[in-house]
Amino acid sequence: MTTSDVQRSTATGLPRPNARGRALRPTTKVLPEHARGHNRSLVLQTLYRAGSQSRADIARETGLTRVTISDLVAELMLEDLVIEVGQREDARPGKPATMLDLNREAFQIIGVDLSGYSEFRAAILDFDGQIIERAQLPLAGSTGANATAKVVSLVESLVARTTLPILGIGVGSPGVVDLGGTVLSAPNLGWAGEPLQQLLENRFGVPVLVINDANAAALAEHSFGDADSDMMLIKVGHGVGGGLLLDGTPLFGSRFAAGEIGHVVVGTDGGAECACGKRGCLETWLAVPRLEAALAASTSMDERNTILTEAGQRLGIALAPVVGALNLAEVVLSGPTELLDGVLATATIETLRARTMAEFHGDLILRMTTLGEDIVMRGAAVMVLSGQLGVS
Repeated sequence: MTTSDVQRSTATGLPRPNARGRALRPTTKVLPEHARGHNRSLVLQTLYRAGSQSRADIARETGLTRVTISDLVAELMLEDLVIEVGQREDARPGKPATMLDLNREAFQIIGVDLSGYSEFRAAILDFDGQIIERAQLPLAGSTGANATAKVVSLVESLVARTTLPILGIGVGSPGVVDLGGTVLSAPNLGWAGEPLQQLLENRFGVPVLVINDANAAALAEHSFGDADSDMMLIKVGHGVGGGLLLDGTPLFGSRFAAGEIGHVVVGTDGGAECACGKRGCLETWLAVPRLEAALAASTSMDERNTILTEAGQRLGIALAPVVGALNLAEVVLSGPTELLDGVLATATIETLRARTMAEFHGDLILRMTTLGEDIVMRGAAVMVLSGQLGVS
């Protein structure tokens, strides 16, 4: 499949992951007029998750007819997306079934993480979200056009190191990002209406998807982590943001700002001035640069614990209405473990439980992600896989 073929597939039946109301993983048949692209994704999703399967196995799993499966498999094999991997070894009489699998070496993906406060990070990834090559570029306080130029330079360095065709480029950016990949507002990077997706597509000639970094992290937790179907992921870095998954579907909001809790003022006692111009935003308590600066100025362990406790309490105050409104099963924290785990996390869950109804929210789980600092880059790979192939 050529780059143009990949781009055409997105326009003719494989909607991008930020399409409204679409679950990440197809599970059922659809109407005939929408069936072709959906059923392609259904076959690919089955192989992506289950591994090698026979044509009959796929038919049973998807509910599609064997004739339809044979037709789709033939098409996908011509595009080098599905390959035969040998015959099933079993004791059943008759000719052994030929096993199929997703061709996990057909393409590579570039994932970009712009959420760090000191550097931009990117990687070349395979279909399973494993990192093949890494690159980083110091941010050094860059904003506006200078920050954009660093993104282009970072991606350019990895494009030159790919060894297979590029399925697409996924970018997790701080701030509010619309469905066309324009960063509407990212105060920490000095971006307002930055058409990052279009700029990168024009520059590199491959499909590009840009979403909020916390949303990208939530996708990674869904595909490669331990996420429940209803969860909120809090990404703490240069700023603070949240990604929401409800019944396996990303929630973006009417103005693309669902989960943007970093600029919610927590409490009525004022606070430090935020990059957005308000005082007392959650970011002023919890963003990594702010938190590290406060801890560096502390003079005792008690003072350090007080700073972490208050940051956790402010996070709990911000989250309590969300947990109460959506009845979430879990909240996942992503960011520096040495800051978020322990005292801060304990204060957050205690505040949440004190501010919500135990009967409905007492079993809420709050935990650290197991995906570490690569979570946004791996979420960017999920974006591309879902957008181009319909799998996650």
